[in-house]
Amino acid sequence: MEISAGAVKELRERTGAGMMDCKNALVEHKGDVEKAIDYLREKGLARAAKRASRSASDGRIFSYIHTNGKLGTLLELNCETDFVAKTDEFQNLGRELCMQIAAAAPQFLTPEDVSAEVLEREREIYRQQALEEGKPANIVDKIADGKISKFYETSCLMEQAWIRDGDKKIKDLVVDAIAKLGENIVVRGFSRFSIGE
Repeated sequence: MEISAGAVKELRERTGAGMMDCKNALVEHKGDVEKAIDYLREKGLARAAKRASRSASDGRIFSYIHTNGKLGTLLELNCETDFVAKTDEFQNLGRELCMQIAAAAPQFLTPEDVSAEVLEREREIYRQQALEEGKPANIVDKIADGKISKFYETSCLMEQAWIRDGDKKIKDLVVDAIAKLGENIVVRGFSRFSIGE
């Protein structure tokens, strides 16, 4: 099947993948751009998983101060080399993550960072809510577990829906950057400051 240069260019712009990867994906999926995008994303996920074990000891500190001067964020974003830390893609990722932290106010980085005490307190609150709503005792724990998943999605930065695209989580945004830049990227930590909080 003949693949036009325009189709390859469009796919490259939408995914950031290399020219030959885009052409091969389109050939393999008979010109279907959406299937080619899915294929390239899956391939990127696999590459990102391989890179996760590599040391990310370089990077940048990013900051954001809201226009009213009453809200600010700091973020440490790591990568493997200074070269990648200086790229526009890495800089954009840092800015996007700072905006996410300012807008969505996460309390934790990942679910693993939530202490056992906080988790148990949340679980007990959800159990009591379910009992007060008259739910049967045998399903109260399942209801609480479901609400814990929702708690992670609102309280943990990496599990949050991206403010610019609710179909994508922050961890997906980072994985996409890993696939594009070819290096392991790690969100090391963040702080959010708000006057009066």
